[in-house]
Amino acid sequence: MHRKPLVIVTRRLPDVVETRMRELFDARLSPDDERMTREQLADAMGRCEVLVPTVTDQIDARLLQSAGPALKLIANYGNGVDNIDVRAAVERGITVTNTPGVLTQDTADLTMALILAVPRRLVEGAQVLHADGFKGWGPTWMLGHRLAGKRLGIVGMGRIGEALARRAKAFGLQIHYHNRKPVHAHLETELEATYWESLDQMLARMDIISVNCPHTPATYHLLSGRRLRLIKPTAYIVNTARGEIIDEDVLASMLEAGQLAGAGLDVFEHEPAVNPRLLKLKNVVLLPHIASATVEGRIEMGEKVVVNIKTFVDGHKPPDRVLPSAV
Repeated sequence: MHRKPLVIVTRRLPDVVETRMRELFDARLSPDDERMTREQLADAMGRCEVLVPTVTDQIDARLLQSAGPALKLIANYGNGVDNIDVRAAVERGITVTNTPGVLTQDTADLTMALILAVPRRLVEGAQVLHADGFKGWGPTWMLGHRLAGKRLGIVGMGRIGEALARRAKAFGLQIHYHNRKPVHAHLETELEATYWESLDQMLARMDIISVNCPHTPATYHLLSGRRLRLIKPTAYIVNTARGEIIDEDVLASMLEAGQLAGAGLDVFEHEPAVNPRLLKLKNVVLLPHIASATVEGRIEMGEKVVVNIKTFVDGHKPPDRVLPSAV
């Protein structure tokens, strides 16, 4: 019988996933789900053959220097790999994998929920009830805006952007998108979508903007102060991708000044810290990074991690290998 590889998991995963890992590998599980310190990560990387980190583990080039000779695989529990210096890992002979495609529908669902919640003032209305402020229906009270006929600008038309577009079209939104290149013509026709090569031009014309692109060095502050000021003051911004894509300080200032109608944010630039200015605003819906938080999604992510590890230790190329050129 072959020796089981030593696998260290940095956070608590669903029970069914952890059980399967224990069956297949010499898996060391997180007992308390506390985020590992850099020192603890360095210690783990110095001992294990496979590391299973999450988005909360920042594995940069300096930390990778502490990797022991046994570490050959970082099997990220998550779709994005902006928490890992993939190039530095590959240069040290360490393979990196992720869990793509699993969270598409869950993230699109929550994005659509925010697109509904912000213009229709759903959270604000719920807070009025909890504060015992509801005195009865009135024809001009708590007015929001309808979605049908509005223009939705999707920044990043990948899997999630496409899934969002399908949902939004069903609500009567007009689909616009900015991407590195246009999607296939048949999909554009099906969605009745309009492609904008210029992000600036699209932003200036949209009623709702949804950020659905990955966070990379090229997309850091993609929605910079200059670009945010192009947006109509009647428009809404929704972000379920990564907080670093938007200049959060400028966004907060514009929301405070009434230069934007509102925002729905599931991610934050300095997460887990939330800009206190955003917390004070009534026209902002804030969620604690739960776009992918479904039981089904978390289990599927774990299953992908297990497959990647098992394939790798069996001597084959894992199905979800990430290369430096892809990040």
